[in-house]
Amino acid sequence: MSAPRLRATPLPGIGVQYDLVTREQRHLSVVAHRDGARTVSVYQADDPDSCAQSLRLSSGEAASLINALKPSPHSPSLLYTTDLGLIAERVEIAAASWWNGRVLGETRMRTETGASIVAVLRRAEAIPSPTPDFRLAGGDILIVVGTREGVDGAATILGRE
Repeated sequence: MSAPRLRATPLPGIGVQYDLVTREQRHLSVVAHRDGARTVSVYQADDPDSCAQSLRLSSGEAASLINALKPSPHSPSLLYTTDLGLIAERVEIAAASWWNGRVLGETRMRTETGASIVAVLRRAEAIPSPTPDFRLAGGDILIVVGTREGVDGAATILGRE
């Protein structure tokens, strides 16, 4: 599958319009206004020139949406991302977590999410490649590697209280 093609069109005095046709042949556009606001528009499936829905976002709302679509490399928990769709992220075990004092294997992390715990940061110590019998503790920061969905699933499991 080829990479999606994003077409940019300057809109003098307004900003830039970005148009994308999805693999389902749906047309959407984003107008990046000079003031930082964004207008997101989705067009009719049967008439790609007819707008079905348009939504104007403030610059803050647009930034939140961007973070939801693709985590910022400056996100405090995101460590690394690749073009292969893999990320490495920090996930902290809360002191009140159900996992506090339990062994890593009980989480069934890799089986349930496909994500792997590649290291644990505990106080000033780094523990690489923890085994299934590694005992978790509140305050541990786990380095989780996987797809976005897998890491999100791992964070959900580890957030159990």
